[in-house]
Amino acid sequence: MSRHAVVRCAWDTDAAVWYVSESDVPGLATEAVSLEALRRKLPGMIQDLLEDDESEDIEVDLIAYAHDRVRVGAA
Repeated sequence: MSRHAVVRCAWDTDAAVWYVSESDVPGLATEAVSLEALRRKLPGMIQDLLEDDESEDIEVDLIAYAHDRVRVGAA
């Protein structure tokens, strides 16, 4: 049986990075310049943070949120 974890990520406009805003994995905190780079970092970090747990697969759902504003119409 596999375990399930949710990692919520958000875009920080000022720092221009994606970061972990909330997670089911205690202590998981990181950032990266792209969502794909953040995604590549997560498996190793999750393994390190949960290394004392019994051996099992963990399914990770990455949920990303970004907000943009688009001006339409006459300038």
